[in-house]
Amino acid sequence: MTFRSRIGAILDTSLFQNTILGVILFNAVILGMETSGPIMAQAGGVITLLDKLCLSIFVVEIAAKLYARGIAGFFKRGWNIFDFVIVGISLMPTTQGLSVLRALRILRLLRVVSVAPSLRRVVEGLVTALPGMGSVFLLMGMIFYIGSVMATKLFGADFPEWFGDLGRSAYSLFQIMTLESWSMGIVRPVMEQFPYAWAFFVPFIMVTTFAVVNLLVGLIVNSMQDAHHAEDVEKTDTYRDEVLTRLAHLETLIKDAHDTGPKG
Repeated sequence: MTFRSRIGAILDTSLFQNTILGVILFNAVILGMETSGPIMAQAGGVITLLDKLCLSIFVVEIAAKLYARGIAGFFKRGWNIFDFVIVGISLMPTTQGLSVLRALRILRLLRVVSVAPSLRRVVEGLVTALPGMGSVFLLMGMIFYIGSVMATKLFGADFPEWFGDLGRSAYSLFQIMTLESWSMGIVRPVMEQFPYAWAFFVPFIMVTTFAVVNLLVGLIVNSMQDAHHAEDVEKTDTYRDEVLTRLAHLETLIKDAHDTGPKG
């Protein structure tokens, strides 16, 4: 076994992956402590040193993967690209104009997704659902546009703060869709001026909140179930191949023992 293959074998071990997961979680705590003024005043130097140590571990990990997999093999996997981008953002200099990058360092916590198989399955299911979600978002956009135009025409003159223009109407309808203070906050005041306004708002809530949003949730759940099923099938196929390989090896051993055994 070559040195490169040994490095690759170490990277694939559960011990190494769990260690990286622990470093990620520890670094998330460190980044949270950096937001506290009293803590930084007491132990700012130690916290900054620990943060740099965690970042150094991530850089070494990426370098080891690049060495073991090769550039082509490393960037072939989407999760490796994800890790590379997250660590690369952390390495960018946080100058005056790019001070926002200091806040983006918390994105390192997202590396938990690439390390934990269960979280990867959730994200893969979400990504699989994106084409169907695009159609649902398009439908939702059409409904919101139609509703915003109607609300602006119907209620804009009397309630300009909520329905004065297309943008305000869209935002108010989004608040209504989320059911956040929709009745006492918006609809009932509107109904004091327009008693039949419920005939607009209630169907809008029925279509968006209870139909389209649940359709979106159903697509995500279905995609996650498909991803879980595909993983189970892959595990079953792998186990079957291992069993067949062992059986073939056992048959070879039996045949060799039979051929080399004593002959009467």
